[in-house]
Amino acid sequence: MRYRQRHKRSRWIGITVVGVTALAVGGGALLMTDNNAQAARDSWGGQAAQAPMTINCPDVAVRLSNVPEQARPAVDNQLAQLDSQVADAYGQLAAGGMQADRNWVRTRVLDPLSSQRRGTLNLIATEIERVSNRPEGLESMASCTVKKDDVATAAAPASGSAAPNAPAPGASAAANGGKAQTGPRRSDFVDIRRVRPNAAGPRLQAGASRGTFQSRCGRNENKHFNPDNVIVAPGVSNGAHHMHDYVGNLETDAFATNDDLAAAGTTCTNGDRSTHYWPVLRLRNGKIEADANLPGGGQDGNVGRILQPASVQLTFRGSPVSKVTAMPTFLRIITGDAKAFTNGTANANASWSCTGFENRQLKDKYPLCPQGSNVVRTFKFQSCWDGSNTDSANHRTHVAFARANGTCPNGFRAIPQLVQRITYKIAPGSVFAVDSFPEQLHKPGTDHGDFINVMSASLMRKAVNCINSGRRCG
Repeated sequence: MRYRQRHKRSRWIGITVVGVTALAVGGGALLMTDNNAQAARDSWGGQAAQAPMTINCPDVAVRLSNVPEQARPAVDNQLAQLDSQVADAYGQLAAGGMQADRNWVRTRVLDPLSSQRRGTLNLIATEIERVSNRPEGLESMASCTVKKDDVATAAAPASGSAAPNAPAPGASAAANGGKAQTGPRRSDFVDIRRVRPNAAGPRLQAGASRGTFQSRCGRNENKHFNPDNVIVAPGVSNGAHHMHDYVGNLETDAFATNDDLAAAGTTCTNGDRSTHYWPVLRLRNGKIEADANLPGGGQDGNVGRILQPASVQLTFRGSPVSKVTAMPTFLRIITGDAKAFTNGTANANASWSCTGFENRQLKDKYPLCPQGSNVVRTFKFQSCWDGSNTDSANHRTHVAFARANGTCPNGFRAIPQLVQRITYKIAPGSVFAVDSFPEQLHKPGTDHGDFINVMSASLMRKAVNCINSGRRCG
């Protein structure tokens, strides 16, 4: 494990595979062994039949659309506390296993969680009240429920697409005290060859901006990982509760200021200092990473070997109906919803596929790719900007997606659309999963991408001119 220190916490986490295997047994208990052959004998058949449960709480961050600028740092800190409370409650729920009856869940998990949340929500309201009117109704979001993952698991993947060499994914745990973690499930996967073509976009109109601009920023060869989220939880270590994969800006972590980002080095060949990050993808093959006992890794139920992308493409493209205007420096955009399993699909924007099959996109399933085809994650970001704000209280309302016909909503203007496309070489039959908040059960629909624009003004002008003139640059 390699650390680079700043602000008294680990800034970079260099991940290497530890030569041990962690095998799930029973209801999530852990058996440590150095016999890799045992891992090869495990299969989907070992998955517990009982539907796993998770914690379902109202997402306060999404509903706080109007927080005064002065109150945002303190509010963001308290929102991160809410996430930690849910993660801890989920750990308690998972530890209860099959012995957790309704009364136990209520008295040991839900009631204490609601009490904690009520106190934190009161602190949020107080912070806002210091500079504005006290928000009403926050206390109504204190109560949480238990949600079952009721997706049927009776059908196995198609012959040749099952996962014969992976441990049962239904009840894995991090080594040496990590939290028991459920997911992914067999029903979370589908053979891409069984999916009908479904990808289509608006037709290009006469005034379309047809060009593209690429930044080439590598595949995170320098192993820049951390479980922070500087957009959603600035100043909070492990604000994401899952590990992020970074390319571009070399200084990105929870404590990076705009000045830090502007002065940083970059992995991008054109000098683009922008920050790009997304949750890591892990191979669930029984081996564990060096983060097995660390926040964002095993402590938050994220286990398995981190996969390095086979390729990363960062493309900015135009509008199908108009020219685009420059993005402002330090514009922050999140696409997708890391809590989509419990929040629902309103903000979800996951898109999974396989090379050679990208006219077939999956929103809530992982793809099983045939031999010679790579797994593909694609994040198509919001391409409309409100013209004044680089961020918003819920990190969403300052940007928007174009309408079905390609036009921006009223009050928004077209900007270059970022598309992050990441591919992975994964052997057919292997089980893999995206890192997630513990209670999100590694569902594929929780996948998401993050971006902070730190292009220089001259580089942004070059990108816009390239896109608007119909050229391909970069």
